[in-house]
Amino acid sequence: MATMAKRLCFLWIVLMTAMPAARAAQLQTFERGQVVIETPGGSHEIAVELAVTPDQRAQGLMFRRNLGGEEGMLFLYPADRVATMWMKNTLIPLDMLFIAADGRVVRVAERTVPQSTETISSEEPVRAVLELNGGTAARLGIAAGAVVRLPASAAQN
Repeated sequence: MATMAKRLCFLWIVLMTAMPAARAAQLQTFERGQVVIETPGGSHEIAVELAVTPDQRAQGLMFRRNLGGEEGMLFLYPADRVATMWMKNTLIPLDMLFIAADGRVVRVAERTVPQSTETISSEEPVRAVLELNGGTAARLGIAAGAVVRLPASAAQN
């Protein structure tokens, strides 16, 4: 009986180790683009990955171990909606910019907590969400009222 328990324990360990690797193999690829964020302190160019399909938006930045200082992920929605995000399986703290259809930032959620299942809401309809490294909004002076110029390809989504 002890041998069977050891085998089951070993099998469980193998499966738990293999699951993240299997999940990583299923990860989406993202089109790249550029946004410009206009703040009172100036313009800031950010290279972004575009999350436009439901699968891409569901994956987001999950399982990533790092994100460049001038990089982010832009979640684009086909119509205005109250966007809700969470940090499950996201390993790095993020700042989330909730962006109205006119490009205006309506809310900033700063330094979200990795792995949290707490819902983070735009609190009003938005067309996009830009995720940046935690602390980027404070560093660049990004607050509600800033304007984000979206990539030309965003108009097609």
